[in-house]
Amino acid sequence: MPAFIALYALTAVLWRVPIAVGLGYLALSVLTFAVYAADKAAARADRWRISERTLHFLALAGGWPGALIAQEWLRHKSVKPVFRAVFWATVTANVTAFLILGSPYGRPLLAALLPG
Repeated sequence: MPAFIALYALTAVLWRVPIAVGLGYLALSVLTFAVYAADKAAARADRWRISERTLHFLALAGGWPGALIAQEWLRHKSVKPVFRAVFWATVTANVTAFLILGSPYGRPLLAALLPG
């Protein structure tokens, strides 16, 4: 995660990535951490669980830093090999999309994707 923070800072300076992108990562990370915590509590109480698909979607959308912290701090979803493989694929896809859309070459694509 420190590498991503450094990457974000570098792209913010070089490519002028808006601060809103960083705030989006922060908000999604907090949400994702909370969802992981709720799933961990449900697992302990033998209640209905949050689907792995939902956890992966949140990571892909930008909440992967929060998911990574939750996996470490809460020891939730940190051992299951298939889950971890898909998780790291979502991290790779998210960071790749961040680099493409944040770059000067990706700006026209980003503008086309965003309304208004």
